[in-house]
Amino acid sequence: MPEPTVPEPAAPEPAAPAGAAETVDPATTPTPPRRAAGGVGTHTAQPGRTGGVGASPSRPDAEAKVNGTFDYASDLGFDRMLWGHTLRSPHPKARIRAIDTAAALAMPGVEAVLTAADVPGKLHYGLIEADQPVLAPEIANYQGEPVAIIAAETLDLARRAAEAITVDYEELEPRCDPEEAVAAGNYFRYQPVRLGDPDAQTPAVVVTRDYVVGMQDQAPLGPESGVAVPTGDGGVELYVATQWVHADLEQIAPCLNLEPDRIHMSIAGIGGAFGAREDLSVQVHMAMLALATGRPVKMMYDRAESFVGHVHRHPARMRYEHAADADGKLLYVKARIVLDGGAYASTTDAVVGNAASLAVGPYEIEHATIDAWGARTNNPPCGAMRGFGGVQTCFAYESQMDALAEALGLTPVEIRRRNAVAQGSKLLNGQIIDAYDPDRADPSGKPFSPLADMLDRFAAIPVPPIPAARDIVELPGGVGNTTHGEGVRRGVGYGVGLKNVAYSEGFDDYSTARIRLELIDGDTVAHVHTAAAEVGQGHWSLQAQIVRTELGVDRVQILPNDTLVGSAGSSSASRQSYMTGGAVKAAAEAVRELWAHHDLHDGPIEATRVFRHRATKPMDPVTGQGESHVQLALCVHRATVDVDTELGLVKVVDLTCVQDVGKIMNPSALEGQIHGGTAQGLGLAVMEAMITENGRVKNASFTDYLIPTILDMPPMRLRIVENADPEAPYGLRGAGEPPTLSSTPAIVAAIRDATGLALTHIPVRPEHLTAHYGRQP
Repeated sequence: MPEPTVPEPAAPEPAAPAGAAETVDPATTPTPPRRAAGGVGTHTAQPGRTGGVGASPSRPDAEAKVNGTFDYASDLGFDRMLWGHTLRSPHPKARIRAIDTAAALAMPGVEAVLTAADVPGKLHYGLIEADQPVLAPEIANYQGEPVAIIAAETLDLARRAAEAITVDYEELEPRCDPEEAVAAGNYFRYQPVRLGDPDAQTPAVVVTRDYVVGMQDQAPLGPESGVAVPTGDGGVELYVATQWVHADLEQIAPCLNLEPDRIHMSIAGIGGAFGAREDLSVQVHMAMLALATGRPVKMMYDRAESFVGHVHRHPARMRYEHAADADGKLLYVKARIVLDGGAYASTTDAVVGNAASLAVGPYEIEHATIDAWGARTNNPPCGAMRGFGGVQTCFAYESQMDALAEALGLTPVEIRRRNAVAQGSKLLNGQIIDAYDPDRADPSGKPFSPLADMLDRFAAIPVPPIPAARDIVELPGGVGNTTHGEGVRRGVGYGVGLKNVAYSEGFDDYSTARIRLELIDGDTVAHVHTAAAEVGQGHWSLQAQIVRTELGVDRVQILPNDTLVGSAGSSSASRQSYMTGGAVKAAAEAVRELWAHHDLHDGPIEATRVFRHRATKPMDPVTGQGESHVQLALCVHRATVDVDTELGLVKVVDLTCVQDVGKIMNPSALEGQIHGGTAQGLGLAVMEAMITENGRVKNASFTDYLIPTILDMPPMRLRIVENADPEAPYGLRGAGEPPTLSSTPAIVAAIRDATGLALTHIPVRPEHLTAHYGRQP
């Protein structure tokens, strides 16, 4: 069983949050909605499920999810509902010369077949740049791009109707090499960082290596799904699994040629997200079909369609050059980072910014030359995934730190300690580390370094010993009975990850919360209304915990997350605890002030507040300098692995994690986030990769795309550090993404330790490890 979380000593109480809590006139905002059709409704924290900030109360959705009564988006159903399906291009790039839908329309039970010519409004949408067509008009730019949509009485009929559509394609030569795309000027963003003068330095050692990161899929178990219901007056209601309902609305309304107030969106039950639900999938398509037919339309992808129906983690090719003096202090870093954005922009612009600004990690550096691109190709579109640009560069810079340590005869921990940032340090983008107690210092007077402190904590956590006798399940290959221990070597490795929290580079990042307090059957009940998506992270619980803490009210109802309240932003970037947590806290404080002068027997009270974090700035387009991030979070992993060097099989034996979360808001939920993020990092390290050949996906199934199971995940030992951030609500730090960064390089470092191989490509495959493959340069 996993070892329980051990919280470390807390830092002093933080100062009041700097984020502004803006008043919104309650008269201009709608009242909380009734339970929506289709099972998307309120979630009540019942009496007895008590617990404020710092506790682990039962989650309001836990029982329903365990007993199977929770309504995921794929479970929704309405009277007279039709099924929608999408016809997709089979080619990475092709000209659409003609589409013949007559045969499909002639099939009994087929109610609509729509193409690009039927889009009622704007043809293109996008999170940052509106460049992706609702349906491909003339050119299909990637395999799986939507070409036509069908509504029929059954899903099977809709699929057969899609097969009856004839599309005259002229195949075109796809551009699939991101390096070639960059050389030709086809990229979404180029972001340089220039710091000091690297070429003027005189290093004792220089390490230069090329790194490759494969395309990882978010692999949410719940498929893309939702239902669109026409309102009868030209409007439409959508129930959909999404991470950011207001961003969906902003993109959908122009495409439907409707005013936003004619569209009501509710977040349906979400079966995992990890970035895959930030971009649109079924939303516009099912809305078009519902408006065209006048009937509810449900769309639900199967697994193969899901693999091509959402964005993925950007694959990367990187060349890094690290130089250090004889004592191991970094003198300069040079890096060339090419991320493959695929066919459309999605969030590549922001991913490139993260990759560039975090390219060196949590290490002091005075001289650097970084060049980062997001290439435009005809590969599958890439966008948000847990870690968001930080995962790729973390693998490279942590591998470089290990290579420097080896060259200098230092331990992996020591070289990181010697270069660790501290309070007052300047990061690569010129931003000053200012989120720790400025008066805290080590005995020598050196400013406090949270990273050095976290690294030191591993000394008290011994590496697991090699047992004299082991069950075969504990060996590489497991029940495959591939070894009884012969050829198995053990290795230990470390990884450090630095991740920005919330939105960066001047983005107007805010969240809205409304709280209504009233008496029901003599009990004081708080109704909390936000648009924050519950994607499994436990945010419904956290909102209730904050309300209990601020108002002392036990009964809390979490109302449906929809567009009848202001935006909460996306459930991504490890931001909801900070942002929507801050909004709920501010609204609760406002209600508490009203309550002090009001008797609830005279009627309910209500307050709506908008919370913003401190302002950030865009990176300079030439130098990359600028205070682009609001908060940074650290995580350190130590991995222990056994490697069958004859067969190239890996067994991760132990993962020990030290993470700084500022404030433990909910211990159980926090452990779940660290375990889950670590599992995705393990997947990228040794198994997960979408295989594409000339733009075509070759493994769009869970048979061929492997994700970690319970047998792949080892026990975890967690040490949680609480260095409060004085700018954040309760001093918290976003916790969901950092473990995904640091776990991957730690595992690969452990495999290197066991094999002596350089291992510059992830995921590490068996053929990278076996003797006949040879030693990598």
